[in-house]
Amino acid sequence: MITKFDSLFAGHVDMDNVGYGGTPVNDRRFPNEHLVTAYDKALAMAQLMDRQGYYTFWLAEHHFQPEGYECIPNLPMLITYLSTQTKTLRFGCAFNILPMWNPLRLAEDYAMADVLTKGRITFGIGRGYHSREVETFGAPLFDQAANRDLFEEQAEIIFKAFKEESFSHHGKYFDIPPAVPYRGYELKQITVVPRPLHPVETWQPIQSATQRGLDFMAKHGIKGIIGGGVAEGGATHKVIVAWRDALARVGRETELGTDLCIGVHFHFAETREKAIKEAAPYFEENTKMFAPLRLVRGITPEQEEIIADPKRAPHADLPRIESAVSGKGYFCGPPEEIIEGIKALEQRYPGMDRINVSHPVGTPQAMILEDMQAFAEEVMPALKSRVEAPVTAS
Repeated sequence: MITKFDSLFAGHVDMDNVGYGGTPVNDRRFPNEHLVTAYDKALAMAQLMDRQGYYTFWLAEHHFQPEGYECIPNLPMLITYLSTQTKTLRFGCAFNILPMWNPLRLAEDYAMADVLTKGRITFGIGRGYHSREVETFGAPLFDQAANRDLFEEQAEIIFKAFKEESFSHHGKYFDIPPAVPYRGYELKQITVVPRPLHPVETWQPIQSATQRGLDFMAKHGIKGIIGGGVAEGGATHKVIVAWRDALARVGRETELGTDLCIGVHFHFAETREKAIKEAAPYFEENTKMFAPLRLVRGITPEQEEIIADPKRAPHADLPRIESAVSGKGYFCGPPEEIIEGIKALEQRYPGMDRINVSHPVGTPQAMILEDMQAFAEEVMPALKSRVEAPVTAS
């Protein structure tokens, strides 16, 4: 049963002229003064979520985006600040892209944030999908096999750093510590200071859902997030089944949906038709940003070319919000329809205890805050009441 309600913010600024007929992604440029407003938006969202009883606010790590879509380069730093401006809300790293980090530096940064936030930060790791980011930091992305190998070795190092008082690691990419003299002895092991004071819960996005990737997650107890932001059209049932099978291979027999969070976009209005009309430009902006990165399911190379042309795109055969709504990847309409949609997910995936509701990149702050307020007032109580209702004796 779903009892936890999260939201995701990738770090976009407010922008004009959105949608398939709007400004092409590669033509967008914002001055630095506007790019930093993403942090004001994050603060406003965090404070609203804190007041209204949301569980976790997930934020995304990205770099080098003057286009204004994803403007948060350091999650532990922003999360530590946001924790000082809120009381109980948790914050999630969605996600620290391991190939862009030295794993020891990330382990230290996260552990320090764990201490300073008093355990209100949740770890999240990913492999990356922006070549401009990953390759600029000197890591492979086009070579997916090398990217996977590097990612897995980095994750192993970080988990050792979190769990072990001192450790060593000698692998393909890292030799930790180097065999050097130090204050009269030869270095054999290293200690990360600080280590987290609270249990580390780790999450990872599930995209390609290869058996190797799912097995790696299951082996290390990593939980999975599906959809939300990308992968429009809702969670793929076969991926959720594959995840259950991966857990079974490590000895965990579970219900469908266990250790998973499904992400959906949403927008409220008096009718489904009105909500679709209002949300359509932001769905399209989100799609045209992610499509060339191969993160929109089923899009063809020809569609990728067309989507960048504001003259052709509005009239072309491209993903439309109506399909996302029918596929349960976008909830549009009055509260009762969104409640019904969430209950349907519960019935299909009884092991799932949380959902992530968010908005596409490009959605203005005012719409986000209005929707999140309405969700907290109109949807969350109806779902939470099933758990909080007292049990009467027969």
